[in-house]
Amino acid sequence: MKWRAYPPDVLPLWVAEMDVPVAEPVADAVREALALGDTGYPAGTVYADALDDFAARRWGWRIPADRTAIVPDVMLGIVEVLRLVTDPGDAVVVNSPVYTPFYQFVSHMDRRVIEAPLTAEGRLDHATLDTAFAQATSSGRRAAFLLCSPHNPTGTVHTAEELAGAAALANAHGVRVVADEIHAPVVLPGATHVPFLTVPGAERAFSLLSASKAWNLAGLKAALAVAGPEAAVDLATMPEEVSHGPSHVGILAHAAALRHATGWLDSLLDGLDENRRLLSRLLEEHLPEVRYRPQEGTILSWLDCRALGLGDDPAAVFLERGRVALNSGPSFGTGGAGHVRLNLAASPEVLEEAVRRMASAA
Repeated sequence: MKWRAYPPDVLPLWVAEMDVPVAEPVADAVREALALGDTGYPAGTVYADALDDFAARRWGWRIPADRTAIVPDVMLGIVEVLRLVTDPGDAVVVNSPVYTPFYQFVSHMDRRVIEAPLTAEGRLDHATLDTAFAQATSSGRRAAFLLCSPHNPTGTVHTAEELAGAAALANAHGVRVVADEIHAPVVLPGATHVPFLTVPGAERAFSLLSASKAWNLAGLKAALAVAGPEAAVDLATMPEEVSHGPSHVGILAHAAALRHATGWLDSLLDGLDENRRLLSRLLEEHLPEVRYRPQEGTILSWLDCRALGLGDDPAAVFLERGRVALNSGPSFGTGGAGHVRLNLAASPEVLEEAVRRMASAA
């Protein structure tokens, strides 16, 4: 999608696909499945066991297989979990600016979005969350908090204290937390991912995880929903047919990534760290008016272009005049006007050319 959505003269730095080769252990797992003819329906706990192993080594977090459910992908898993803990017409709180499909999917399933904007520094604001939770539950209806951790598009990696405070507020208001942790493995030097289900007060919460972003496997569909100890009874009521959505080959690929391609991931993180430093230098040289706080996690850079005077949607100008495709800031909700999202997972040469083009367009 990344390289086919626009004409050939456009440099694509938009959708969260990475310009990287497939990790060899992943390719081996797929080749072996095809050689064996192992292309049927998924079964068993191979994905949950692999994620448990990875989470234990990376974050000191154990994930019991009996508190997991296989889902087609993280966003569809979020939808199914929200169906378990909210009803049509109920409110879902999000931290804007936030991943555009949060608005699209929540609205499509007939829930109301209530924004609790991040601070100017891109951090969770407990006072704002408190107000949003009170609004979401004011009519006595059920409500949920759809947390993005690490945060897309700002690249913020929430701290343990920030997450524990959010959990306490959610419990105080009776709001169920659903954490999108798809970018959890992509945390750069200087920051540490804290799984939401490990913080005090998260016992009734859920997390959605996948190897798709960290290992560039979006085309091999698979993800896991994980329940806190007091939410397992809810997860057990998820319809059985939801487990038919993920790809069996995808599950094998994701499990191989989590178990056998952590060295590949570490090399990727090193490259992303170099790229965020490169982007800082390029912007300072060519677009000094653009404000960029290097992301702590994800492959996504959030650029404040308001000082350029390009209007609410600078991405449209960069595309038309510079032939660079970025994500449009306003689509991420309140706080997105005048911003663009740039995908950092490209070669240094592509990044350099993209910034030069953006400068010429500005």
